[in-house]
Amino acid sequence: MAGTILRFFMQEAERRRGELLFEWLLEEAKRLGVPGGSAFRAVAGYGRNGVLHEQTFFELAGQLPVEVVFVTSAEHADRLLERLSEQGVVLFFARSEAQFGVTGAGKVQGGGDL
Repeated sequence: MAGTILRFFMQEAERRRGELLFEWLLEEAKRLGVPGGSAFRAVAGYGRNGVLHEQTFFELAGQLPVEVVFVTSAEHADRLLERLSEQGVVLFFARSEAQFGVTGAGKVQGGGDL
């Protein structure tokens, strides 16, 4: 099945109206009907400011990068990006075309409700 991978990057402690931004983004995508998404916390990373953040014993919580990923249809990706724009949410994102499916019984099956 053909679709889109949409990735967003933020710091884990970033908030939107009191809620962690990555949690807000997942909930917003769910409200729009995006069939699934996941958030991943990095062990190290740096952004356009060049400051390296890595998980060490002395690091303050909340500074590590978080990636939120959606593998979905192009229409759902468009809808989510439009909603973020409407809400004034400023996030770095990467979008790419994807081929995806479900493995099982010795063959790849394109499936899913998108």
